[in-house]
Amino acid sequence: MDSDEARGVPPAAGRQGRDQLMSVPAPAPEAAASDAGLAIGAGLRRYEDARLVTGSGHFIDDLTFPDMLFMSVVRSPVARGVLRSVDGASALAMDGVVAVLTASDLPLPERTLRFIHPASAEIAEAGHPVLALNAVRYVGEPVAAVLAETRAAAADGAAAVVLEIDAQRPVMDFEHAADPGLTVHDLVPDNVLMRWRVSGGDPEQAFRSATHVVRQRVVMPRLVAAPMEVRGSIASYDQASGALTVWISSQDQHRPRAQLSEYLDLPLDRVRVIVPDVGGAFGSKGPVPSETVAAAVLSMRTGRPVKWVEDRQSNFLGAYQGRGMISEAELALDGQGRMLGIRARLRADFGAYMVLNTATISLTTSGLLAGPYSVPAASVEVLGMATNKVPTGPYRGAGRPEAGVIMEGLVDLAARELRLDPAELRRRNLIPPGAFPYLTPVGMTYDSGDYEPVLDRALELSEYGRWRERQRDWNPDQSLGIGISATVERSGTGLWEAATVRITADGRVVVQSGSTSSGQGHETTFAQIASDALSLPLEAIRIEEGDSGFGAMGVGTFGSRATTVGGSAVWEAARAVKVKLDRIAAHALSADRVVWADGRVSAVGGDARSLTLEELAEIAHSPESLPEDQEPGLEATCRFTLPGFVVSLGVYVAVVAIDRSTGHIDVLSVTAVDDAGRIINPLLAEGQVVGGAVQGLGQALLEEVIHDADGQPTTTSFLDYLIPSALEVPEFSTALLETPSPFSPLGTKGIGEAGAIGAPAALAGAIYDALGGRGSDTVVFPFTLERLWNLSRS
Repeated sequence: MDSDEARGVPPAAGRQGRDQLMSVPAPAPEAAASDAGLAIGAGLRRYEDARLVTGSGHFIDDLTFPDMLFMSVVRSPVARGVLRSVDGASALAMDGVVAVLTASDLPLPERTLRFIHPASAEIAEAGHPVLALNAVRYVGEPVAAVLAETRAAAADGAAAVVLEIDAQRPVMDFEHAADPGLTVHDLVPDNVLMRWRVSGGDPEQAFRSATHVVRQRVVMPRLVAAPMEVRGSIASYDQASGALTVWISSQDQHRPRAQLSEYLDLPLDRVRVIVPDVGGAFGSKGPVPSETVAAAVLSMRTGRPVKWVEDRQSNFLGAYQGRGMISEAELALDGQGRMLGIRARLRADFGAYMVLNTATISLTTSGLLAGPYSVPAASVEVLGMATNKVPTGPYRGAGRPEAGVIMEGLVDLAARELRLDPAELRRRNLIPPGAFPYLTPVGMTYDSGDYEPVLDRALELSEYGRWRERQRDWNPDQSLGIGISATVERSGTGLWEAATVRITADGRVVVQSGSTSSGQGHETTFAQIASDALSLPLEAIRIEEGDSGFGAMGVGTFGSRATTVGGSAVWEAARAVKVKLDRIAAHALSADRVVWADGRVSAVGGDARSLTLEELAEIAHSPESLPEDQEPGLEATCRFTLPGFVVSLGVYVAVVAIDRSTGHIDVLSVTAVDDAGRIINPLLAEGQVVGGAVQGLGQALLEEVIHDADGQPTTTSFLDYLIPSALEVPEFSTALLETPSPFSPLGTKGIGEAGAIGAPAALAGAIYDALGGRGSDTVVFPFTLERLWNLSRS
């Protein structure tokens, strides 16, 4: 690896950056008792928690480099307008202000950040600019950046920048944005940024032959990811070598690195991205923010490190948001309740621009619309609409919760019309275990599954039958409702990941992963995987991630892919090292076979002689002690590729009570049963389920981004954008079942988003069950007190 100086890293900063790499300390006593070969499946507490809860973590705003400057962003105060001028003269005259950066100062002012163009979709070119040029298109859009010696001076300088904008009436209603009238982009006269259609089977025949057809409209508002740590980065450019190093709060180092390289016209090997501890992301820290690009430009101009860390209000205004979809869907069934076909028209609120993954979210909704059901025909149309709002992108679930809410709402309507128990109607239509791998009518393959036992376990664990009995004589002042959802989680996006496993000459085991943690617990799960693959105790394993300077490239942590793809890469690389290790051990011990126990290796059936890992590692790095055809060293890099997506199933049951006179809702219980393939750490998996379900509860009952008619967001703090607190968390019951995936050596699937997918649909079902189905032809999230009161009285 090149020296820090050659890569443009200040010497002290480089050491600090490396010291922050994720590493596994000695495990707690109960973890240390785990024998090698038994780590996978053990419910170990997260090793990283001790560091984080004691304040020993290192986040972006903890990093301080010599001669560092601070950047503050000037944002558009209007949703739509012609940008006449940006006057930074007053700011430049202030003490401590070093520079004011506008679009005209950029090397290529009209260049935008790259975004994904899905195959077969019609896409308009509407990438996000680094800084607004000639026009502003949403409140909060970056217009200029002020650089100063202190954070306070940068903020004061940003406040002094004068913007001349001719405000115009914005496009806010994405359902009717295609109607003649206003346009967000001159080159997109109908405001349609994406069109996509897919069809499979014979949907028209399915609906012609149907005995029952149910229809439902669902309105899902935008959501704010609201991670505990807001976005931020530090850029440091070495003008002598032409190398850029960026520390960033991100879900991975790979995508930001590629985007910075492309936008700045820097060779990829001249860009290094380091991700320290990350205080949550929930999908909102994937692509590089335009603000980080601006910081990099300013560092390249000044030759000094530049730090940008936003405040909470800027996060509400500038970070891309999730959801934002209106669906109109219908389900065809025969007289026995067998599903024949589904049709849907989806309108997605893309916002003013396309960021990296904007276009993929609604396609995921389309691909998973049929859920876990055997539906022979489907037809889906997607329109991605431009509006004068901040762009949308991935937020925990990223299209999957939308699919679950749409399909499960239709199933509940059908059960009501057919006078069937909602659980029974679902049972009749689940994909049978013998049908896997199962190809859906829209062309997605589900790898494996055994769905009925998951439904049975959820009904049993939730005491579904008892709640149905209690429903008949519940409190006369309240309405009791029970909701079920059966939803799928597709994971493996990107399909490949890489890892390097190395045993050093002094016996240290280092695992470098292309995946990067933003709170999921990689330090623990990857150590468990490596421990079993190497037959070494957990305390011997050190996990390193979050640095593009490693040899192992990668894709990133998103879409519940880290354990399935990244963990499989760790397993394969560790197994390759284990083959070398065993061969060297057999040679050193003059044995045909060897066995490992307690970190020592001995011959099978031989004498009592054994070697420690340290002794064997020293031999492995000594050419004179090795077999003739054995290269010195113990290292392997593996790029693991999934043959296709892996698909998990979650069945969730929610029980609610609604006060008939006030609309107040009590969530009495939530039951979550998930089949996510082989579970590496059930304690961490349960934490992912519960955490996701609490976010799903927020989506169902509290969270909603609201704009006024002028495009001004009115929910820009936690005073007016409500998220669940510990007081709103209901009683949870969870269970994990395992149907291993044949697509990976570990048999794992995704579970990180399961709760956020299943909980909203189950809660919506419970609410309409309590209300006797009133108003369920049009579902509007969230179910606020006012909306519930109106529904109760309708």
